[in-house]
Amino acid sequence: MDNLGIVFLSELVGTAMLVLLGGGVVANVILAKTKGFGGGTLMINIGWGLAVFAGVIVSYASGAHLNPAVTLGLVASGAEEFGNAAMGTTVAVSVVSVLAYIAAQLIGAIIGAVVMWLGYKQHFDAEPDAATKLGVFSTGPAIRSYGWNLVTEIIGTFVLVFVVIGFGRNGDGGGLAALGALPVALLVIGIGASLGGPTGYAINPARDLGPRIAHFFLPIKGKGGSDWSYSWVPVVGPIIGGVLAGLASTALLPILG
Repeated sequence: MDNLGIVFLSELVGTAMLVLLGGGVVANVILAKTKGFGGGTLMINIGWGLAVFAGVIVSYASGAHLNPAVTLGLVASGAEEFGNAAMGTTVAVSVVSVLAYIAAQLIGAIIGAVVMWLGYKQHFDAEPDAATKLGVFSTGPAIRSYGWNLVTEIIGTFVLVFVVIGFGRNGDGGGLAALGALPVALLVIGIGASLGGPTGYAINPARDLGPRIAHFFLPIKGKGGSDWSYSWVPVVGPIIGGVLAGLASTALLPILG
């Protein structure tokens, strides 16, 4: 398998693991009759951080982007290659490699959401509220205001990508793997605890859109709609935030670092 195939598979597996465990903690906290029911927002934040930890661990070969906003932010920062130089699995930044990363992330997110649903099938069946079921798969705002919801997602993703690039400048490559798995897990927990209240902090287009697509086609009992009217916010907001962070990093990080 050539390097493009390796990084594609790496991103797919890593993002699937991320969504399986991240969606799993949400399911455990909010679905009826689970042993974790009522665990609270902090449990979800910690669970998502550890989901990122697991995703990074299994996707070092690709640099563990796991997120189109990270991939596009690295492009905006002037990155010339993706992957892991130490493992010899780098690819040049190009339209093809960018699309390969994003496609792998989206497909992986769909797969992770499907496996998560299988694990909680009986609890989805037992949950009477359709909105709660959708909330396991995708994010939604506490107060629906598309403009302000977009701003929240831009800010949260800017923090994620700016810090990722900052660590990468002091490490040996681009992407989440440059931080090491534990620091990026703590970063995601911090973003969730501080900025996650308004929108549930998607900060990742694949993490939200992939599971939303899975929710749409899975035979979930009493699932209701997939809230497509909101679906563009956790896609467009993170992309804008990621690109802005990449651009800002070229001016600010050489000075601050």
